[in-house]
Amino acid sequence: MISGARLRRAVRRETIGVDVGAALNLVGALVKYLSLAFLFPVPFALWYGESPWPFLAAGAITAASGFSLERLSRGKERVGTREGFLVVALTWLSAAFFGALPYVLSGEAQFSNPTNAFFEGMSGFTTTGASILTDIEALPRALLMWRQFTQWLGGMGIIVLALAVLPRLRVGGRQLFESEVPGSEMERLTASIRETARRLWVLYLALTAVLVGLLAGYGLSGIDDEMTPFDALAHALTTMPTGGFSPRAASLGAFGSATQWTVIVFMLVAGTNFALLYTVLVRRRGRSLLRDEEVRLYVGVAVLASLLLFGDLTAKRILEGEEALRHSAFQTVSLLTTTGYASVDYVQWPTLAAVGLVGLMFIGGSAGSTAGSIKIVRHLLIGKILRRELDLAVHPEIVSPVRFSHRPVDEKTLRAVIAFVLLYVGMFAVGALLITIDAAVGNRQVTPFEAIAAAATALGNVGPAYGFAGPFGSFEPFSGFSKAVLMVLMWAGRLEIITVTVLFTRRYWRT
Repeated sequence: MISGARLRRAVRRETIGVDVGAALNLVGALVKYLSLAFLFPVPFALWYGESPWPFLAAGAITAASGFSLERLSRGKERVGTREGFLVVALTWLSAAFFGALPYVLSGEAQFSNPTNAFFEGMSGFTTTGASILTDIEALPRALLMWRQFTQWLGGMGIIVLALAVLPRLRVGGRQLFESEVPGSEMERLTASIRETARRLWVLYLALTAVLVGLLAGYGLSGIDDEMTPFDALAHALTTMPTGGFSPRAASLGAFGSATQWTVIVFMLVAGTNFALLYTVLVRRRGRSLLRDEEVRLYVGVAVLASLLLFGDLTAKRILEGEEALRHSAFQTVSLLTTTGYASVDYVQWPTLAAVGLVGLMFIGGSAGSTAGSIKIVRHLLIGKILRRELDLAVHPEIVSPVRFSHRPVDEKTLRAVIAFVLLYVGMFAVGALLITIDAAVGNRQVTPFEAIAAAATALGNVGPAYGFAGPFGSFEPFSGFSKAVLMVLMWAGRLEIITVTVLFTRRYWRT
């Protein structure tokens, strides 16, 4: 006879299709290694005469939690496709939670509410750039640098970093890589996922170092007297991940034109497919850039939107000449690449400009970049699908495969693109509706346009919204419920929605 316990275990094996223990075991290992990141701001704390205690304590708590979870579970080597979704989703939630600990432990009044600290942690690791801070420059320098560093870690991806530097972490690397890397697909540079991850991180680090050198050089040479070495590092750490956090209340508006033009270029670079950048910069295949349809459309959208915004600003005599062109290009590129920096308070611009800038939040950069939102490639493929359907309506007998950069795209990929866009629009609409209802119930001054902008900026990982949550404002006035909605949108948006939504389907958990 079969005992009751054995029967229950047999039923569980038949009904649960996810090895939760293996997933938790891997999450524990990743959280344990994440604790090393808390050492980064310690030298800054010592240099500026601040207490390193919040970071050391947060690191110890993170390490202990990860080690305990790893010890209490088993089987990370069994992680497969299904478990990969759970690992990625839980790792990013854990990163936001533990990343908020220095804010809580700092004793700063702006983080007295734990929800605000978690919001800042989530916004940092998801590279959203939305902030609850009302006085950024009042924070200790080390805490500001931690805030910047969370975005740099989140830009290329925590798990991609783990795959790159932890060769003994024997897991389903491909499943984790594809679940975390933003975009419809990421080209593998080598036969090894670990080697691909390593090369992407090396390129990411190199581009960050170049930007640090340029910005620091501007300050030291007198080209931009406002740019200190601290500011140079801080802004490089959030430009390459298209994050947008700044230790300055005026964001990039605090600096001169040379700095702003340089950041425009690097935001454009950060919004480009990193695998393609590696091919161009390291393998020196410059023609690959010119042949890529996504890159051509990406640059075209940036140029066209900048010129339209420039025309609107000059026609209404809000700005003129080089200043108008610079701010138009800066804000266009900042919102297109979902960086979220501000060079000027664009909330004061005309309605047409405001609507256009919010529209850019739904476009995004290239697949395989650090940018968020829908991504250029998906817009491109949706356009090709629509054109094919129109052709088939006129000529039903023709066979017309959709091609991307002269290569046919399989129908499975096209269906995935359509599903993603539908989920994206649906989640955005629900988020905006919930924020609007919450504002009405709580009698808060949030207009429908401000709710739409807030939902769009959170789901697209852009950063600033409109109204009190504009580029020089704060998300602090939102209620706890609205902040929770925005955090869910940030989390889902950074993980490309599918990774998160699949966890809430019955079929995912069943065999």
